[in-house]
Amino acid sequence: MSETRQAATASPSGPLTGRVRVPGDKSISHRALMLGALAVGRSRVTGLLTAEDVMATGAAMRALGATITTGPDGAVTVDGVGLGALAEPDHVLDFGNAGTGSRLTMGIVGGHPIAATFVGDASLSRRPMGRVLNPLREMGVAVIAREGDRLPLTIKGPKSLAPIVYRLPVASAQVKSAVLFAGLNAPGETSVIEPVPTRDHTERMLTAFGAKLRREAGPDGNIITVAGRNPLTACDVIVPADPSSAAFAIVAGLIVPGSELVVEDVMLNPSRTGLITTLQEMGADLAIENVRNAGGEEIGDIRVAASRLKGVTVPASRAPSMIDEYPVLSIAAAFADGATLMEGLDELRVKESDRLAAVAAGLAANGIVHETGPDWLRVEGRGGKVGGGTVLTHLDHRIAMSFLVLGLAADKAVTVDDHATIQTSFPSFMPLMRGLGAEIATEAA
Repeated sequence: MSETRQAATASPSGPLTGRVRVPGDKSISHRALMLGALAVGRSRVTGLLTAEDVMATGAAMRALGATITTGPDGAVTVDGVGLGALAEPDHVLDFGNAGTGSRLTMGIVGGHPIAATFVGDASLSRRPMGRVLNPLREMGVAVIAREGDRLPLTIKGPKSLAPIVYRLPVASAQVKSAVLFAGLNAPGETSVIEPVPTRDHTERMLTAFGAKLRREAGPDGNIITVAGRNPLTACDVIVPADPSSAAFAIVAGLIVPGSELVVEDVMLNPSRTGLITTLQEMGADLAIENVRNAGGEEIGDIRVAASRLKGVTVPASRAPSMIDEYPVLSIAAAFADGATLMEGLDELRVKESDRLAAVAAGLAANGIVHETGPDWLRVEGRGGKVGGGTVLTHLDHRIAMSFLVLGLAADKAVTVDDHATIQTSFPSFMPLMRGLGAEIATEAA
């Protein structure tokens, strides 16, 4: 990410209209590069997200021995080295701001008898890695890390990894994925028990690449088991549009008066549709059209029109399916009739920023009445004129984009202190939103 900090200001806009396709899903993009690197043969990936986070993962896979090239049509080919054949990198693996990329790669490296040092930017270096490192330690991986298991850190995989049965202490697809990725090169079977269902992109893609994987119900939740030392075979991957990125245009279309727009090819995986469910409960004029299958994932077009929303209670059980969408949901809640209560938000404390605190500060700066607790947020909707504030993004792309969406529907313009961080996940955010009619200006901070 650029070190130059640039402010951006979103001003009250006229109706947003048009059809857009947001970039490819970040979760799928990371995993396609990783499994392509571990497979035998050439995988072709179309629709890959070309944001900084995913590019960091691509650079790491190259450092581990894979060959990754981009063709004239934009498709990416990954020539894998095969499971168990990763090379020890000659330099540190720099993941920038990519939490998913770094944590999942720790599982991959930990499953091989090699050592690698992981570094990241200031934001990533503050984020806890112990939740991933602890199960890897149980499998025999050696770790040298800063206090609190934070980056920079070095891990070294053993000659023979020990398969484990690991019960997730928190609902985390990243931890689940890291353990399963490590288990790919362990003798026997490695199992993860998830008391609360999380995103299943890893399981779907492992199956597509030929892994022997089974999923079953147990007394404590789902049990996902992968058989180790089973070769993976290259396959083609179509990356659908990212629902977490689509969320910004969707919410903007609901709260900017007179708007009507369509977001195309959005992934509709049930583990990612919590925001859509919540907005529908709030009374959103939202329809899913043209539902179809692409690369093992269901996708569809989402049509939205400006709506009179109402406050709701969002249960904690829904958090895993919309954990990245709470910042922009808080913006929708500010324009709803009545209060919206969001529960089970403890995971937001350990994102790119303390996302719950950052959201609360942004709401306060713009005159939006709210209350917060350790793991909850309550937003009072339509409580008076809003906007006019400056929001500190804390190097968090979702905070930046969420509060720019606020500015489009607010009574006064809203400024975010730094929009450079948006490059980590959604490089085309500014031109895409402007193309719909959004008034967003940028300037040097």
